[in-house]
Amino acid sequence: MGMGGISIWQLLIILVIVLLLFGTKRLKNIGADLGNAVKGFRSAMSDADKEEQGAQEQRLADSSAQAASAPDAVTASREQAGDKSKG
Repeated sequence: MGMGGISIWQLLIILVIVLLLFGTKRLKNIGADLGNAVKGFRSAMSDADKEEQGAQEQRLADSSAQAASAPDAVTASREQAGDKSKG
């Protein structure tokens, strides 16, 4: 390989040194802890996405309800104005 590249032999040497320093049991525990952390992060992100989507749907429902009630308010104000002109 060129300069700055890591060959397979260098990776194997690093792996052997890590195994000697930590041992297989500790590496297994570290791997399990790391996996649980990633799983927790993913579930937190999906929960946040669900909450954001629910809030967005609520805003859409509120705006559509306001839009639906707006013509009723206009009609009511016109009727009141018509009643005043008749009286």
